[in-house]
Amino acid sequence: MKEIGPKNPNMDLRSLGISDFRTAYWNLTPEELIEHSIKKDLGVLADTGALCIETGEFTGRSPADRFIVKDDITAGTVDWGNINKPFDPEKFDQLKEKLTNYFSGKDIYVRDAKACAEEKYRLNIRLVSEYPWSNQFVYNMFLRPNVDEIKNFEADWTVLCAPGFFAVPEVDETRQHNFAIINFTKQQIIIGGTGYTGEIKKGIFSVLNYLLPTKHNVLAMHCSANVGKDGDTAIFFGLSGTGKTTLSADPERSLIGDDEHGWSDDEVFNFEGGCYAKCIDLTEEKEPDIYRAVRHNAILENIRFFEGTRTPDYANAEITQNTRVSYPIFHIDNALPDSKGGIPNNIFFLTCDAFGVLPPISKLTPGQAMYHFISGYTAKVAGTEEGIVEPQTTFSACFGSPFLPLHPTHYAEMLGKKMQEQKVNVWLVNTGWTSGGYGVGSRIKLKYTRAMISAALSGKLDDVEYITHKVFGLEMPTTCPNVPDEMLNPTNTWSDQVHYYQKAQELAKAFNENFKQFAAEASDEILEAAPAENVLAQ
Repeated sequence: MKEIGPKNPNMDLRSLGISDFRTAYWNLTPEELIEHSIKKDLGVLADTGALCIETGEFTGRSPADRFIVKDDITAGTVDWGNINKPFDPEKFDQLKEKLTNYFSGKDIYVRDAKACAEEKYRLNIRLVSEYPWSNQFVYNMFLRPNVDEIKNFEADWTVLCAPGFFAVPEVDETRQHNFAIINFTKQQIIIGGTGYTGEIKKGIFSVLNYLLPTKHNVLAMHCSANVGKDGDTAIFFGLSGTGKTTLSADPERSLIGDDEHGWSDDEVFNFEGGCYAKCIDLTEEKEPDIYRAVRHNAILENIRFFEGTRTPDYANAEITQNTRVSYPIFHIDNALPDSKGGIPNNIFFLTCDAFGVLPPISKLTPGQAMYHFISGYTAKVAGTEEGIVEPQTTFSACFGSPFLPLHPTHYAEMLGKKMQEQKVNVWLVNTGWTSGGYGVGSRIKLKYTRAMISAALSGKLDDVEYITHKVFGLEMPTTCPNVPDEMLNPTNTWSDQVHYYQKAQELAKAFNENFKQFAAEASDEILEAAPAENVLAQ
C-alpha cells in the first residue's frame, strides 16, 4: 500500500475502515487527475481542454435511492417520508464495510475540501473515491484548501464514493443496487452503484440544509446569487433546468454562486467553490460565460462530439438531456473572489411552467411570496432525474424539497421572517412556455427573461402600471423595456381564451391540492394567496 500526495501526516485511512488498497492518491492537482482519468480509459479531452467523461447507468440523481440513517440524532428532527427515507444504523455499518472492502487492491483518490465561504459556518469534507474524475469534480465544486491547510486538515464529514460497488437490495435493504446514504451521527455519506457526480454535491447540500438552520439560524437555500455594481444582492430560487445558473451568470453583475447559499443575519454566502451547469444546447451567444468556462479543468459529463472531431456537440442528447459541465468558479471572469454578498434586495422565484399559464414576470405580495415558496411549482425538465423524458408538473417545497431534511415549513418560516425584516422585493419569473403549453407553445426566449430581470433589478418596473391575473391574483407589469408588451399577460398570447382559462384552472387546482398538506400551519395571509378556482374566460 502506498500513499502519494500532500496530506495531514496524522491522517490514517484505517480510521475510515479502509485498511487495504493499492495506492491512495491524496489531493492531486487537476492536471494529475486528468492524466489518471485518461490513462485509465475513463475520459478523453475535448478540443477546449475540458475532460469528457460518461457517468454510466445514471445520468441524473436518483432521489428514490437517497436515505438518511434514523437514530437518536435524527429520529425526532428529520421530516421522514418519501423524500427522507429512513435507513437502519446497523445496515449502514454493514453496507459501509462492504464498500470499504471493495476498495481492497484498488487505487483510490482522496481529496480534502471545504464548504461555506463564510468561515463561521465552514464544513471540512474528505472524499475517498474510486474514480479520479469524481475527485476532480470535488476539486471543481467545493472550496480548495491550500497546501498549508491540508497539512493540518481535520475532516468534519467524509464521503465514500464507489460507482462500481453495487448493493444487494434484498440483503442491504436498499431499493436497488445504487444508493446514497447520509449518517448524521457518524458524519459520513456513502455512495455506490452510481457515477453521477451530482450525488456527492447534493449529499453535502442536504447536510448543510440540516446543520445550518438548526445550529446557526442560517437559512440554507437552493438558489443562485449575484451582486450588482452598486452592491445590491439578488438571489434566484429554482430547481434544475429553470435557469438559476444561466440567469445568475450575468456579465453586468458579479457572481456569488450558482446553486447553494446561506442567508445569515448580515450576508448571503456561497456553499461551494464551483458551478455545475446544464449544457444541453449550450451556445456562446446564449450563455457566453458558461460557454467560455468549458476549458482546461472543467469536466463535461455525458456529451457527444461532432463526428470525426473532439468538438462538443451540445445539441446532442443521445446519452441524456441532462448533459452537465462542472468548473471552478474562477472560470467565470466576474465571480466574486470571496463568494459573499450583502442582504438581498430582490428575490426571484424561477419556475418552468409547462402549462404556459403563468406570466413571464409578476411581483408578489408577502403572502404570495410565502405561498409560492412553500409550493415550489415547476416542471421537471427532461433528464434532470432518471426516468424524466419530457417536462412533468411538480411541486417541490422551497424549490428544493429533495434536499431538505427538515419540514418545509421550517425553511419557509425562516425565509418569511427575513423577507419581512429586510423588505425584499420578490418576483415570480416563468422561464417555461408561452402561447400555449408544452408541445403547442414555445419556450420563453432567454433574452426576454434577462430583460425582465434587468428591469426589476434596476427599478424600471417600480412605477409602471400593473394588472391582476384573474386566476392567480399575480400583479403583472403592462410594459417592460426590451420585451413585447403583449407577452407580459399570458392571456394575450393564446389564440383560444377558453382553452387558456381551462388550463389555468387545471393548474390552480393542482396548486390548491398540493397546498392542503401545508394549510394547517399556514397563516391567513398565506392562504389568501391561493389561486381562485372556477374563473371563466370573459
